[in-house]
Amino acid sequence: MWLLEKLLRKLIRQGRMEITDYDGKVYTFGPGGNDAPIRLRFTDKRTSGHIARYPQLGAGEAYMWGWLVVEPPHDIRDMVMFVTGQAKAHGERALQPQGPMRRLVQKTAAKVDSVNLRTKARKNAEHTYNLTRRLYELFLDEDRQYTMGYHRDPSVSLERAQLEKKALIAAKLYIKPGMKILDIGCGWGGWALYLARNYDCEVLGVALAPDQIAFCQERAKADGLDHKAKFRLIDYRDVEGQFDRITSIGMLEHLGTPHFPEYFRKTNQLLKPDGVMLNHSIGRTGPPGFTDAWTRKYIFPGGYIPALSELVSESERAGGQVMDVEAMRFHYGYTLAEWYNRTVMHRQEITEMYDEEFYRMWLFYLAGAQQSFINGTMVNWQMVTVRDRSALPLTREYIHEEFLRLLAQEEPPVWRFAEAAE
Repeated sequence: MWLLEKLLRKLIRQGRMEITDYDGKVYTFGPGGNDAPIRLRFTDKRTSGHIARYPQLGAGEAYMWGWLVVEPPHDIRDMVMFVTGQAKAHGERALQPQGPMRRLVQKTAAKVDSVNLRTKARKNAEHTYNLTRRLYELFLDEDRQYTMGYHRDPSVSLERAQLEKKALIAAKLYIKPGMKILDIGCGWGGWALYLARNYDCEVLGVALAPDQIAFCQERAKADGLDHKAKFRLIDYRDVEGQFDRITSIGMLEHLGTPHFPEYFRKTNQLLKPDGVMLNHSIGRTGPPGFTDAWTRKYIFPGGYIPALSELVSESERAGGQVMDVEAMRFHYGYTLAEWYNRTVMHRQEITEMYDEEFYRMWLFYLAGAQQSFINGTMVNWQMVTVRDRSALPLTREYIHEEFLRLLAQEEPPVWRFAEAAE
């Protein structure tokens, strides 16, 4: 316990945390305050050492395995937000591997893991997205958008925030009738179907997870849009032809830095000379870094969160011209908070589909992701690029005008579990 105690004595400067070790000994950290202390219980003698050596991975696994229990009325999100709120004063380094050798090992492992050749890329996509359809139905919005919602008002529903995200991206693209649009990493098809509903255009969505593509095709047929929105199980590197507009929403994070040059070269080839491309990606506000071991091991193998400098430089090298960049700071935090709430709401069904360990893993993932946008350095980048700078209007008024026009055309769907949530 001494190593973890040393770490927490340095870290906890506000509020209070109480830890009851496996042998019954109680340790108290922080000066206290008006709020009730966060109380943890370690059920295994290996817990403290496992957390101390690598806080993010160790804490996540300890919680998954039942070695770390958060006592009511708090839960794992409360603990994560409490600790990471303190870590802001010390930087994220406080939560990374302790010791230069461990940090070097993890950084090297992350670089190796980010090499996503074709077979591995497909395997990684299936690991993330071929979980049961029902799981995603239980915690995502009704349109199954597995990316940030646009929360102009934090109090709006998740369905409203996701509808406004789609309207904003569509507005930035400056779409005209008859255009051909490519959606790389099409998810469950909601974005492509949104374009097919609102524009007289042809949309091709591509992805690597078989069940996602099957679901997209089912949705398109059910909505009577399968003549306008097509979906293919194909690597974007194998797509041929040219497109007026290309979108990539939440896909860049899966590429890995070694593949950025190839990605931007290929998409620049696929984009018509007067075309427009929008990349929407989770990003880091500082310089390039590396993906933590927890995320690589359990959630997004091969993934990497890019710095803006990496995206801009690689896009420019491939011939792209950056026309517009927006840093969307806290929006994903609000989205993740609602995903967490909806997951907790469906605890019984999720544990029946999988087990308690999976459920705890999912909660830790969502809580950790939420804190990275609230207490950490994560944002979302929306970067618009062109091959010819005359492809877009002179000023940005067109974005606001089209955004409002699109919002006036439809209301967000009602979440199928809304009544039960109330």
